[in-house]
Amino acid sequence: MNEHRDQFLANMSEEFKNPLHGILNMSHSVLKRERHMLQERSIEELETVLSIGHRLTLRLNDLIDMMSLQEGSLRLQKKAVSIQPIVTGVLDMLQYSTEVKRIKMVNQIAKDFPPVIADESRLVQIVYNLLHNAVKYTDEGIISVRAFKENENALIVISDTGIGMDEDILKRLFRPYEQANANETMIEGGFGLGLSISKQLVELHGGTLEVSSAVGEGSTFTLSLKLAELKNEQDKSGDPAFEQSSSVVPPLEKKPLYMKEVEAQLATTQTSLSELSHARPRILMVDDDPAHLQVLEGILSPEDYDVTMVTSGKEALAMLDAQEWDLVISDTMMPQLSGYELTRLIRKRFTLIELPVLLLTSRSQSKDIQTGFLAGANDYVTKPVKALELRARIEALTTIKQMVQEQLRLEAAWLQAQIQPHFLFNALNAVAALSETALDKMHDLLQEFSDFLRAKFQFQNMDELVPIEEELSLVRSYLYIEKVRFEERLEIDWQVEDSDIKVPFLSIQPLVENAIRHGIMKRPHGGKVLIQVSNNKTHAVVSVEDDGVGMDDVQQQRILERKAASRSGVGLINTDQRLKRHFGTGLQIESEKGKGTKISFHVKHRNRSK
Repeated sequence: MNEHRDQFLANMSEEFKNPLHGILNMSHSVLKRERHMLQERSIEELETVLSIGHRLTLRLNDLIDMMSLQEGSLRLQKKAVSIQPIVTGVLDMLQYSTEVKRIKMVNQIAKDFPPVIADESRLVQIVYNLLHNAVKYTDEGIISVRAFKENENALIVISDTGIGMDEDILKRLFRPYEQANANETMIEGGFGLGLSISKQLVELHGGTLEVSSAVGEGSTFTLSLKLAELKNEQDKSGDPAFEQSSSVVPPLEKKPLYMKEVEAQLATTQTSLSELSHARPRILMVDDDPAHLQVLEGILSPEDYDVTMVTSGKEALAMLDAQEWDLVISDTMMPQLSGYELTRLIRKRFTLIELPVLLLTSRSQSKDIQTGFLAGANDYVTKPVKALELRARIEALTTIKQMVQEQLRLEAAWLQAQIQPHFLFNALNAVAALSETALDKMHDLLQEFSDFLRAKFQFQNMDELVPIEEELSLVRSYLYIEKVRFEERLEIDWQVEDSDIKVPFLSIQPLVENAIRHGIMKRPHGGKVLIQVSNNKTHAVVSVEDDGVGMDDVQQQRILERKAASRSGVGLINTDQRLKRHFGTGLQIESEKGKGTKISFHVKHRNRSK
């Protein structure tokens, strides 16, 4: 019965987090967008909504954490954490609750108090639960927070002048779901889960949580945690568990100067990173709840982001071919096709870098997060989404993709500028030889050589799609020169149907060059290269086939693998990645040792009716 109750409450808390996510983010968007137009009272009320919403988030997290603690699945991310700013942030969060009471809250912890070893988010949760309990049962007086060093431990003491507790209440204080009766409280009944979870979290840290109280005199909670010695931290600097941290609880609009500093820092980062691309990131956003999409749209302003929204995974898959996307943001829980399955399907077509996926989830348990990463997600954000965090994660993922695209562009430009010395030398030798025997052929060769060089150095085309006939013209010039050079050793066969497709510039010529250099010319007698363009109802197939030396299975698997500090195979790899970027699929390679190789790719027709 208890297991069913816990599971029900955990599931309900997940369901409540989604609408709460909408309330918080829409309130934040309105406050940020229209602050200059609102009256002071309206601003304060919106800030109150945000404060209450964040408090409710912590309450829902308690329900989820209770389930995790019982399952033994909750894991701590320990590091050195400063206590003083955490307490300050929590007190700010609870300020609204004290405005109708005659309570003074005091943080007496020195700013230079040494850090403790703890999971920062869990320490926030513990301090919040203890202070929230103090505010709840204190009608007037003082709530103070102090800290002392005792041997290798820090003692954090939270005292209040509230109603206090008798021995019977103290005995069952840390039991989950325990409720005091109406005669035992002055305001509202129930200790709920907060104190029970706090005690379990403290013990999970290896610390203790003790309480002393007297009816009518108040209560004192003493939290013990291990100190992080700075000299030991330096020795353990390589261990992420001992990372120094001085971050503060998110200030919930009560610290506008702090938020402005953070946002200004992010804006500076965005400015420097955005130099990689002048365009707004193109984001495909997927959520079955239109209200959630509206919330996210409010966070991502159209001035900074080009967002397209769909309400199902199937719609998202259909939109993948509509244009090139910089990022997919998807909810995890959707009917018919979940965010996890959508991510798996995306990964069948795109790598982690070619199309990043950011998952939104209200389930923050490790197994849910692991499921997302195993499906192929790059990152995740838990609901309710914090606007600053979402924008920062988007910036990181889209910048990585832009950097890779820039690498591809520069690499393609490098390929474009390359003219193998032997190719140039042999072409000029052929011109010299023909000048003495066949002037007409020499003029034709010079014309083709001129056309080839002119096409090679059209740098403005490197990131564009060109009509296939333009690309084939470059190939014809290249093959004319090679034919003069190799004569009867090179046989060329063209089987090209008329087609309306466009292809990336310099996408077929590298395939032909590869077929000649590494295929047929590895044979003493040479061979034949076949260039083929064929049409079907929806696609055109472009292929380059040779009857050269071919490849075994191991060579085929490695041919498109990028190796550090190597220019070998760069032409095929770059072509494959540019094709994937434009069309979602790259090169298909068929080869047999001793018989030859066929390399092909598919391109959708642009104007052909179904």
